[in-house]
Parts: sequence; C-alpha cells; structure tokens
Amino acid sequence: MAKIKASKIDQHVGSAVRRRRTALGMSQSLLAVQLGVTYQQVQKYEKGTNRISASRLSQIARVLEVRIAFFFESAPTKPTSAKFIESAQLAADFLDSLATPEGQALMKNFLLIKDARLRRHIVDMVERIADVYGS
Repeated sequence: MAKIKASKIDQHVGSAVRRRRTALGMSQSLLAVQLGVTYQQVQKYEKGTNRISASRLSQIARVLEVRIAFFFESAPTKPTSAKFIESAQLAADFLDSLATPEGQALMKNFLLIKDARLRRHIVDMVERIADVYGS
C-alpha cells in the first residue's frame, strides 16, 4: 500500500501542536495521557504524519487551552474569496464556542426546548443582546 505524504496543512497543524505543548512545558507523554493515546501517536500528530481528526483537534485544543483556530494561524493556503474566509472563520468561532463549558451548556439546554416558537424568541433575544453588548 502506498504511503500518503503529509500535506502542508497537516504539518502546519502538527507543528502548532508541538509549539503550544512545549510553550506550556508539557511532555509528549503527558499530552498523550490526557488524550488517551500513545506518545508515539502524539509524535506522529506533531510531525504531520498522522492527520488529526476534528474531534481529536478539539480535544487537543482543550488540553492545550487554545482555540481551534490557533492551529491554523499562518497556515499555508491558496488564495480564496473574502466571503469564504469569513465563512470559515465563523465556522471556526462556532466550533470553538461549542468547546467551552458555557457553549456546551447553552446548546444542550437549547436543544431540550421543544417549542419552536420559544426557541425562535430565544434566538431573537440573544441577537438583540449581541447588538447591544457585542463588539
């Protein structure tokens, strides 16, 4: 079976994991224990040899106390439209917010509300609050 070469993005994300881990003074073994994988797996993630799944990247971000977007900062990219970049940033921000305890509690409880009109009123209220207090 042919070996798949790591992409530049995989290498960049792995390098960002390594930079953050070392900045925290954390060993590969400690990160591995917190992720429930072997330290060899962490080595492969950091080299970009093994791709990091979205759920694993979310877990790594929590352990290393950074937003998911941190791993993609200054990543090599092809030129794309501003609309696509804005959409990708919005998606990354959304996923980052879901990784917080507040985001998880908000989503969990919101999904428990069965009345569609009430959910719509809550969304309207949050939008109004964001208009007043958002940046």
